Amino acid sequence: MENFVPIWTLGLMSGTSMDGIDAALIKTDGVKIFDIGPATTIPYADSLKQLIRAALGSRTPSSVLIQTITDAHFEAVKSLLSENPGFEEKIKLIGMHGHTILHAPNTNATLQVGDGERLAKNIGINVVCDFRSADVANGGQGAPLTPLYHTALARGLEKPLIVVNVGGIANLTWIGPDDNCTPIAFDTGPGNCLLDDWVRDNTTEQFDKNGVLSAAGIPNDRLVQIMMEHPYFNSPPPKSLDRLDLNYKCIANLEPADGAATLVLYTCETIRAGLQYVPEPPKRLLVTGGGRLNPTIMRELSRLTPVPVEPVEAVGWNGDMLEAQAFGFLAVRSIRGLNLSTPTTTGIRTPTSGGILYQAT
Repeated sequence: MENFVPIWTLGLMSGTSMDGIDAALIKTDGVKIFDIGPATTIPYADSLKQLIRAALGSRTPSSVLIQTITDAHFEAVKSLLSENPGFEEKIKLIGMHGHTILHAPNTNATLQVGDGERLAKNIGINVVCDFRSADVANGGQGAPLTPLYHTALARGLEKPLIVVNVGGIANLTWIGPDDNCTPIAFDTGPGNCLLDDWVRDNTTEQFDKNGVLSAAGIPNDRLVQIMMEHPYFNSPPPKSLDRLDLNYKCIANLEPADGAATLVLYTCETIRAGLQYVPEPPKRLLVTGGGRLNPTIMRELSRLTPVPVEPVEAVGWNGDMLEAQAFGFLAVRSIRGLNLSTPTTTGIRTPTSGGILYQAT
């Protein structure tokens, strides 16, 4: 296994924003990244979004949801490969995260929906899935799992630095000054999930596109401070959140724009609060995920933090596809028996591999 030859792998990610499936190609040996290939996003049909929403918090997802979401992943793979036929024979492995409908590591539960066996047999490529269960079983939070990929990508960059993923839930990865430093990571709080829900519930839009709604509002500092009293934010890492752990009930009477501005400030304040748990101030914050495309979020982060705040594109990364790439990377680590997390990223007792491999034949 020491002489493992780098392979092309395809990572699949369905994030807590529930907007669709990201599919991305990378060439890796699970330690280094040798090449980055094409990527695509396939939006979910409204009917599938409704199925997912109805299943949130459930420990027993329906067979209809499992099959439907698996087949949506199949279509995402087919779409990417049909657009890039030169890769059809190159892909040796798929890493499928699935969609998280339950994340309660303190009760030893985390559940991502997606049938790896069905996908492997239908697509004809080996599939690794169920990346989080082994971590939780060994005392970890099961999240975040992207830090080892962030660390591999950051080789050669000036450090220490922090990668902030503002997806549905936001998380950060602190990468120390030495390339051999173990990263520190944890969920910081809401990313876009509450903001997206607020916009859908109070306007005709699906999300705060280009930060237009939040930029037009005035944040309510008092209500932000009330929301910041949630015990999670004063708890040291390792720690992680479920989408259902947070809500915006206390801002229910605000006007749409003011509510959006308040939720943006809330997101950014929780990220700032998280900085107290890193051992050395970063030289920069690199922002990935959908939040980096919201100018209001980026402005607030820049205002609240004392270091430069930039999208990951500033260092040549693809902020839309980082998580999908990460699960391609982790799939290779899985088949090599390498750990997917560390005690400082998830709180796992000892570094442990994870994932389940399903053979195509």
